[in-house]
Amino acid sequence: MQPPLEIIQGGKAWYKPVSGPMVLGEAPIYRASDSTLHWVDALKEPSELHILKVDPESGDPIGDARVLVLEDSVSVHYFRQGVKGSYICAYYGGVAFMDEETGKLEIVKEIIPKSERSEKRFNDGGVDANGRFWLAEIDKKAMAFGLGGLPESYGLPKGRLWRYDPDGSLHEMASGFVCGNGVDWSPDNKIFYLNDSVGQKSYAFDFDLETGNISNRRLLVDMSGTGGEPDGLVVDTDGNIWMGVYGTNQVMIFDPTGKHLKDIEFSGKNLTCPTWGGKNLDILFVTSAKDPIIGIKEGDEGGNMFKYMVTEGPKGKPKFEFAG
Repeated sequence: MQPPLEIIQGGKAWYKPVSGPMVLGEAPIYRASDSTLHWVDALKEPSELHILKVDPESGDPIGDARVLVLEDSVSVHYFRQGVKGSYICAYYGGVAFMDEETGKLEIVKEIIPKSERSEKRFNDGGVDANGRFWLAEIDKKAMAFGLGGLPESYGLPKGRLWRYDPDGSLHEMASGFVCGNGVDWSPDNKIFYLNDSVGQKSYAFDFDLETGNISNRRLLVDMSGTGGEPDGLVVDTDGNIWMGVYGTNQVMIFDPTGKHLKDIEFSGKNLTCPTWGGKNLDILFVTSAKDPIIGIKEGDEGGNMFKYMVTEGPKGKPKFEFAG
């Protein structure tokens, strides 16, 4: 008989945006040089970038976040090496540079033309150890069928995974996803992880750091038949996967084989994306979303920010920066 799963109480919302709960908080990243946390409200209209100074030891907020209104929906962003105040990001239709002071977008590669906005959009992404930017799509038509609802007649979902290199070249890396999400790598850079949220599956691939190629796609975690969607994820120094699970109040932790180790429960449902932060990368910051139908629900703090302090065991690994 399996021992009962360890469940840790992560607590109530740690930071509440001044304007109220977010529609879809996403893409948190931490910058150690000034101890700031950066995230987006991707589906607010217009969408927003939030920048919050935090205490590097405790993670406690210092004042309120600075909020910038964006020109288009941005769903993921990463810092650029040697380019102060600039991010690379995935906007609705492709790759852009985003300015930290103004929120202005400089489109560098349109992948989904505006004529196809009813069919696809970009979602999550990541930067690998060689500074390449990976970004994953949503098949909006497949997503409309909901969890477990895609009929066989639809065929394979059309969401794709792309790699954008510092030299400006673009490479299609994989396809067949309803909602590409949760991009990260193992500490030894030999495994690449990618979630399909509405498809309710988490995948692992072999990864070649030198070439940037992925291969041997395999199922890591299957949440079919549950109400949970594997959303954003990060990996710790032992290679364990910390996964926000949309539709639940949990960050679920799996080992590199997909074995479910433990859960952290928070007071908000629809957890979206975790990131490591703090001076010692021992603070897990987590974004979340409001209920998509009801909005603000009594007893549900979804749409706010959460945090969890790691007091023992493996800590986080830092995010890489885009090398261009």
